[in-house]
Amino acid sequence: MLIPQVLLNGLVLGCLYACIAAGFSLVWGVLNVINLMHGSFIVLGSYFAWTAYNALGVDPWFTLIAAAPVFFAVGYAVQRGILNRVIAAPVLVTLTLTFGLDLILNNAMIVTFTADYRKLILDPPLGVAELGGLVLPWDRALAMAFALVLTFVLYLILRRSRMGRGIVAVRLDRDAARLMGVNVPSTYAIAFGLGAAMAGCAGVLLAMIFPISPLTSTAYLGKAFVVCVLGGLGSVPGAVAGGLFLGIAESVGALAFGPEHGMTLSFALLILFLIFRPHGLLGKRGFE
Repeated sequence: MLIPQVLLNGLVLGCLYACIAAGFSLVWGVLNVINLMHGSFIVLGSYFAWTAYNALGVDPWFTLIAAAPVFFAVGYAVQRGILNRVIAAPVLVTLTLTFGLDLILNNAMIVTFTADYRKLILDPPLGVAELGGLVLPWDRALAMAFALVLTFVLYLILRRSRMGRGIVAVRLDRDAARLMGVNVPSTYAIAFGLGAAMAGCAGVLLAMIFPISPLTSTAYLGKAFVVCVLGGLGSVPGAVAGGLFLGIAESVGALAFGPEHGMTLSFALLILFLIFRPHGLLGKRGFE
């Protein structure tokens, strides 16, 4: 039962990776901004859940309800007040700006929470589910389910809502969307807000599984970047496909080479895809 268990662990990890990367992919694909704050937003979401549980006794499932609008508002304000001023500048300018903002946010978390690792431990614990010899902790199962729900909700917003269609229109052709009456600056801010909301909610879910520290923000950012390349930029289904592919590959790779080589395997896959399939699993060739 070792291989099925490894695949199950990879499936759980892949769903969380998809939730991590969906918002990052949206911002990159719509605004053409590589948001280096994304990893810190995820960690901040984890601290949001940890503080709510330890100080107020609020379960992480209910924290998600508050995290989504809070992080959306933060992302909207950051884009509208800061990034929007340089949105038309070359990518290097926005990259440098988000890098600087990330340094400020990350160091603020270190000052506030210190760099020590913390863990959100549910009391009482949820226990473990066993089925046919496979073992899955209930907290991981619920985190996987909520990650899929959040990613699906984002997909529905982009496909079914008027706001989502505006975001897709701006992504496809900004000038044509403006001529059709779409408020491009507002759409940019909404897209960035949705990306921040997904990052914050992903952080809430990750807090129940992994230790929390500002030092982990770089790893989360790296995972989001790799998943976007594997799945295809700007696509929610691509983020799901890339996340599942990376999660299963890392789980199988950990069994074959050891868990310490997980990051090495991630970036090896990144290099291979950039060489042989740069548009990703579900991306369109030549589309930007």
